[in-house]
Order: sequence, then structure tokens, then C-alpha cells
Amino acid sequence: MIEEISLDVDDNGLMEISRKLGIGLNLEEMRKVREYFKSEGRNPRDIELQAIGQAWSEHCSYKSSKPVLKKFIFGIKAKQNLLVIEEDAGVVDFNKNYAYVVALESHNHPSAIEPYGGAATGIGGILRDVVCMGAKPIALVDPLFFGDLNFDYKKLPKGVKHPKFIQSGVIAGIRDYGNRVGVPTVAGVTYYDESYLTNCLVNVGCVGIVKKNRIIRSRITKKNGKKGDVFILLGGRTGRDGIHGVTFASTELKEKSEKEDRSAVQVGNPIIKEPLMHVCLEAVEKNLVKAMKDLGGGGLSCCADEMSYPEFGAVINLETVLLKEKDMKPWEIWISESQERMMMLVDKKNVDKVIEICDLWDIEYSIVGELTDDRRIKVYYHGEKIVDMDIKFLVEPPVYNRPYTIKEIKEHEKEIKEPVYEETILKLLSSPNIRSKAFVIQQYDHEVGARTITKPLQGKIESLTHSDSVVLKPLPEDYRGIAIATDSNPSLMKISPYWGAKNIIDEVCRKIVSSGAIPHSFADCLNFGNPEKPERMGEFYEACRGLGEFAKALGVPFVSGNVSFYNESEYYSVIPTPVILGIGIIDDIRKSITTDFKRNGDLIYLIGDIKREMAGSEYYKLYGYNFGYIPKPDPEELKNKIKSILEARKLIKACHDVGAGGLAVTVCEMMIGGNVGASIELSKIDMRTDYKLFSESSCFVCEVRERDSEKFEKIMKKHNLRFYRIGRVSGNKLKITDKEKSIILPLHEIKEAFL
Repeated sequence: MIEEISLDVDDNGLMEISRKLGIGLNLEEMRKVREYFKSEGRNPRDIELQAIGQAWSEHCSYKSSKPVLKKFIFGIKAKQNLLVIEEDAGVVDFNKNYAYVVALESHNHPSAIEPYGGAATGIGGILRDVVCMGAKPIALVDPLFFGDLNFDYKKLPKGVKHPKFIQSGVIAGIRDYGNRVGVPTVAGVTYYDESYLTNCLVNVGCVGIVKKNRIIRSRITKKNGKKGDVFILLGGRTGRDGIHGVTFASTELKEKSEKEDRSAVQVGNPIIKEPLMHVCLEAVEKNLVKAMKDLGGGGLSCCADEMSYPEFGAVINLETVLLKEKDMKPWEIWISESQERMMMLVDKKNVDKVIEICDLWDIEYSIVGELTDDRRIKVYYHGEKIVDMDIKFLVEPPVYNRPYTIKEIKEHEKEIKEPVYEETILKLLSSPNIRSKAFVIQQYDHEVGARTITKPLQGKIESLTHSDSVVLKPLPEDYRGIAIATDSNPSLMKISPYWGAKNIIDEVCRKIVSSGAIPHSFADCLNFGNPEKPERMGEFYEACRGLGEFAKALGVPFVSGNVSFYNESEYYSVIPTPVILGIGIIDDIRKSITTDFKRNGDLIYLIGDIKREMAGSEYYKLYGYNFGYIPKPDPEELKNKIKSILEARKLIKACHDVGAGGLAVTVCEMMIGGNVGASIELSKIDMRTDYKLFSESSCFVCEVRERDSEKFEKIMKKHNLRFYRIGRVSGNKLKITDKEKSIILPLHEIKEAFL
């Protein structure tokens, strides 16, 4: 069952061992492994090499991204003196007694191979990340990126599934898992581009709530653990599903991946997950748990190592692990990523109490080991010692300052012919990245738990539009709320990763503010190609620089995150795609604002300055223009907009940030939600009509009662903001006038295009 492997071979031999075992280590890393075991005075066993392969994978170790993340993303100080704990998930102050917990991750490669299972287990994993901090999950988000749904079947590369099949499976996996486990999916992104053809991106996020005196750490220190404390493994059984999951996620997809890597995709079971969460949270509430961690990437191996490091060691008895299959090899048990498993560290005197809770909820468990003070990981199998390693060697892998190149960006603009406006507006509203995503949203139960105050779709029941952010009421006794928004901007990232990243932060903040909340924290999921290629690493470097600079200027920290590299195949590399999950705080959910227009006769204001910044806009993409100036948001200007919107919150009846499609689409979406028309007059803005209507500059559109207009304008002037009174809510048409131009579109045509 256990194989001893000699590393006394040449370089070709080392690489053959890495390839044969499927551990994904490069030559330099294999040499380090050889030196380590020479210092130990012995040859490694296969299980030890497998453990190193998992721990040193890009997915687990962040060996290519750590230097860049440390430079730009980590350590941003918040405006307030926040409690911020960064482990499996970020833990942040909510009020005096509670904290909220946030996590955001990717499940890209598994979803490309097996869309339904890959997406479902992504949801399962992110739920565990929140639960292992002692928190109750209250919301899920799902930013999704697919290839062109109209891609010609005959031109599909070998081994690649059609985007329609992938989208259907991914949405069904998220729907079935989230709905069955009873956690609402409240926000997300659905974006289409040909670059995602061979690598769909499935990002999943979760927000939870926890009492501050019940926060659990996943890492064991002398404050929360001692020699002799017991490890209890509970939940699902361990099988061969998910073996080499993290090494699979740390390489490019290939033509044969569809068949060869299927076993790396885990199999989720939400029917076990729901009672498993109850067991974990009940044990936490009864103060029985010292530390807790989910078994995700790298399985039991990485879990035991990471929990114990750096102050302790662990002894694990592998034969005690409950299995799905009888003939599993020890190394398979050790690194399997089978789903629905949690590891608890418990004082010996409390073991029976935890077991009672497991029995009550019909959750299987096994006592698998103890905490030691020798800082080594030791694994026994039926009395035979099969692993004996320094935990530091496993948990501190090599870190690389990879070479990078930054592409030069030359901005230029050309004169273009003015479009047929009515036709262009309808085409934009029906385009894949703007049209209604109700066909996705309405498959998810976003009401379960009765905490969702403002919904992902807003407006009249027969005429729903997209929300900017969703507002939750986490606690029954408190009106303080959490606003949740997600954003990405692949179109701009394709042109400039630096400015594209800044625009993402700017827009996710505007989405939060549009609901009446103040931006409080960020989580990031950074999806990029192969970091071993300098141009890909340059994209990552510039994106992190943009994200970090803008967030630092705002004083809003990143509290959790994930890096997903190798989203690339021999055919395509994905557009650099950072996804941001923004969390806002609203002092009273009864003061929240929605997107939809409310009443005929109300005034419509544009807040902010529209500029001729058309690069990456949906308008230019519609007509195939690949030039233009890049939107360059200013954090100081954004701060003023945030202050002004929040100060005027009581006066604002509807608010929507200007995003994809520009002002024209923004107003149309507000009309759709209110099932009402609007008259817009733009002659005061000195610019050509199409730039006014379709520029995606950083702006808001607000609806204000006429009686409140003087107070509203006074607040805007107080914060030195450019603003325009551009029209009224009225009738059942969109009427736009701009000097001699007149554009008229019936509301029913707008709705047909969008819905």
C-alpha cells in the first residue's frame, strides 16, 4: 500500500516522478524535495510526495501571487477601527455584538469539465469557509463568465463543451445546491465573451453572521489549543472524487482534460451539508469547538497541516477515516477532496458532547488524531508510520517573483458616424451582457431565510429590472443592514488591466451606495491565465496595482480573496477577470433605496460628469470599434459622490449607477422597473448625443420629488459635484431631446428588448 520512492536520480528522473505521481512540481521544487529528504536521512514515501504536491500547488500556496498581493492588496487600513480577521474567510465588525463573515472563491476548472457538479461543489466549499469561522451563512453570490452562446458547434475545439451546455449545467448546479441547503443566492454577474470558451469562470461567494464571542479560528495557536486536544472529522465520507483537485486547478486545461481529469471534480451532497452546518454551529454555540476548518483543496493533508501550523504538530490515524470505497490507498485518503467534510479541534473532555450533537443530526464522525507540540505531521495507518514531516516544510513552499511585462496602452479616438438612436438603444438592451438576467436569478431562491429586504430584481411584479445591490437584514432585533454587490469589467480589463481594475472598484462602490449603504469591505477573486507567461503575469500585476491603489484611497480593505491562475488552454486565455464582492453597511434597512422609478412627475438628475470615455463601452463593442479613451475614475471624486448620495438619501426615491450601456440603458432599466416612461433633455451637456447617451463614465441617476429638489441640489453643491437636472418621470415612452435631436421609444418596445 505504501511505496518508498528514491529521489537519487537525475533531473529527467525527478520530472518523471512528478509526472507519474501527478503532483505538478517543477524541477526546482523537486530538487528542494530531494534536499529535504536527504536532510531527513531517508527516501520519501509516495503519500509524502503527494502531500507536498497538494500543499505546493498554485491553488493552495499562492506561490506566484503572494509577492504582488503583499505589495498592493494586503494590509489596506480601514477608515474605521475595524475588527478584521483574515483566515478561510474574512471576519469584520457589524455591530457591537456581531461580525459578518465574507468569502469569495473560484471553481473554474471543475466547472469546465463537469459544469453541474463543479458549480455545485463550489457553493458547498464557500459555505464551509464561512461556517468554519463559526458563522451562519445568510447569502450566496455567483459571478459567472461563459463563452459566446452562439458559437458555432462545428468550430468547437476538441474536448470543449458548448457554452450553452456549460451555462445550463452551472446554473442548475448552483440552483440545486443553494436551494436545497437553504441559503439564498442574492447577487452575481453573468457575462459572455469568446475568451471564456475553453475556460468558463465560476466564482462563488458567501456572507455569514456570527456573534463576536463565538468566532472560531481555523488556525490553532497556544491561545486556543494544547497538546492532546482531539481532531474530529465529521460529515461526508472520503472517496476518490476530488483527488488531485488542486494540482488540476494549477495547470492549463488540455484537450484530454475532459476525460483524464474528471476524477479531480468533487461530488457534492447538499442533503448532508444542511445538517452538517447545524452540527458545526450548535457545537460552536455550546462553546465546544477550539478550532475548525473545512476540508477543501488538498483534503485532509492540507487541513491538518494548516490548522496545526506554526505552533503545533499533529498525529493522524488514517485507518479511522470513514470511506466511500474499501480499497482506497493511504495517499488517496490523505489528499482526497471529497465534499461535505469538516475538521474540529476539541478538548478531550468535550468529545462526547460533540458526538451527541452529531448523533442528533445523523452526521457521521470519526476521531482521527491529536494535537502535538513537536511541529511535525505524523500519519499512521494500522500502526505503521507512513508520514513524518516538518509542517513548516509543507506549509511554506517556494515563492516566486515571476517576470512580467506590461503592455503599452495607446489611447486614441476616431470620429464615427452617429447611429440610428432608437435602433442602437434597443440593440444594447437586448445584447448578451445587458439584457435581463431574470432567467438566471429566478431559478434561485433569494427569499429563503426571510432576510432579503431589497431583491436582486426590483420594481413592479410584471416588469422587473436589475438591482445595483441587495440589502439584507441579518438580525431580527436590529434594523442595521448589509448591502451586497458584485462587479467585474472584462471589456475594460482587456484594454487596460490597471484602469479596468480601478473601474471595477469604483462601480461596485456606486452599486452599494445606490442602495443607500456605505462601502465597508471588499473580497476579491482574481481570475487570470498562466502566470509563467510574462504577459499574463503583467496583467495580474497591473490589475492588483489598480485594485490596491483605489481601495487604499477609499480606506476600504480587502478582507478575503482568492487567486485563480491557469485559466488558459492552447486555444484561449481568459480576459483578465478580477471579480469584486463589495459589502456595504446601512444603518437602517427601512432607508434603503431601489432602482425603479416610482412616480410620474418626479425629477430625474444625473450626478457626475459624463466624459467622452468610450473605450470598452458596450456601444463601441456593438459596432466593432476598438479605440477610444479609457474611463479614469477618481477616488476623491467618488468619495464626494458617496457623501452626497448618503446625505441626500431621504430625498432620493430611486437611484441607479451608470454602467454598461451608459445613461440611455440606465434610464431604460429604471423605467422598466417602474413600468413608467421618462422625458430626458440633454442640451445642457456639451457633447455629441451618442457620447452623452452611451459613455460609461462614473455617474448616478437619481429620482427626486420636485418639492425636494432645492434641498437635493443644495447637498450636491455642498460637495462640489457636477450634476444636471435632465428630465422627469412621465408617460409610457422614453423621450430624449438634445437640441435639434428627438428620440422616442415606447416602453413596451424597451421591455421587449430587455426582457
